[in-house]
Amino acid sequence: MDYRKLKQEFKTPFYLYHFDEIKENFLKLKQVFKARKSQIFYAMKANSNLSLLQMLAKLDSGFDCVSMGEIQRALKVGVKPYKIILSGVAKTREELEFALKSDILYVNLESEAEMLLLEDVAKFLNLKARISIRVNPNVDAKTHPYISTGLHENKFGVELDLARKMYLYAKNSHFLEPVGVHFHIGSQLMDFSPIHEAAQLVAQLVKELKALKIELKFFDVGGGLGVSYENEKEPHLYDYAQGILAALNGLDVTIGLEPGRFLVAKSGELVCSVLYEKITAKKRFVIVDAAMNDLMRPSLYNAYHEIILPYNQGEKSLCDVVGGICESGDFLAKQRELEQTKSGDILVVKNAGAYGFSMSSNYNTRMRPCELALENGKIRLIRQRESFKDLIALEENFLN
Repeated sequence: MDYRKLKQEFKTPFYLYHFDEIKENFLKLKQVFKARKSQIFYAMKANSNLSLLQMLAKLDSGFDCVSMGEIQRALKVGVKPYKIILSGVAKTREELEFALKSDILYVNLESEAEMLLLEDVAKFLNLKARISIRVNPNVDAKTHPYISTGLHENKFGVELDLARKMYLYAKNSHFLEPVGVHFHIGSQLMDFSPIHEAAQLVAQLVKELKALKIELKFFDVGGGLGVSYENEKEPHLYDYAQGILAALNGLDVTIGLEPGRFLVAKSGELVCSVLYEKITAKKRFVIVDAAMNDLMRPSLYNAYHEIILPYNQGEKSLCDVVGGICESGDFLAKQRELEQTKSGDILVVKNAGAYGFSMSSNYNTRMRPCELALENGKIRLIRQRESFKDLIALEENFLN
């Protein structure tokens, strides 16, 4: 990759996504479930760039959305409503109305109160709402507590007993139609045994519901497939699929999959430039033109991202890679061994395709970077760099 040429044309910082790698990941996941009916619903929160969504839609991807805005993004690139599901714990009446009017595949319910609100919305619109219920199976995902979602202490989903009551209520409602069940126990999972355990528990619920004449069509296992950020051993997709297929033995359901990070994380890079080095009595700082507003994960989770200096050679020493945000928590890496740098050197933050740009902000009135796609050997701009005019567009008309 000729980063120097890209820097000359687009300036830094910028995100670069390898679309061909994302396609390959999508097709690999689809392949391991070829023995059963299945549908991939890309978890849009990982990276919601319109060009990326359009590319995945052409591969027949569905989309897992967690806001009205994400539904609108999917519809904008031509996704059919029956390929869209709506998840999330805090859906508003406006969002539920929009989802029903758009005739999306189904709404993933997270609570009894949400079910009653959706029923009221459906009654108001004189429509029938297709629903799935997110079950919290109380299985430890063995991941970072911030991205663990399947324990009773987490805010997501409902316990099995309450789920049964909700399904029975929905079955008897004129405005609700139960069509699916859903669980998602956490993200960045490197051990699949918790997913397989959860699948067994939820499959048993589906069998019990079937005995009550509640026939579900979709069995959504969520996402959570982990990727290697720091030399972790990535488990095999075949093993992942086989455990889920075994749990569903005897059930005629379509398997729903919600990959996000798995598809895009390792296919994205944040490319930035060194501004200067700062040496103190105890520390070496490499100060770059990207910051926590561009990539939040290190500051938020203390997440590790490999960093390379593609054109630098020589001895390495420990340093912190930091940006210009006025926060001590603004860093891309700490205690990292890197070659010596000078102003203008290019630095590449690897594995930044998921939860990079999608979590970025304008904190300190910094403009978010541009985004590029590499596809079929060609680079193209898929989001232009923000300008100061973009930032103040919603404010300037209110000045006295």
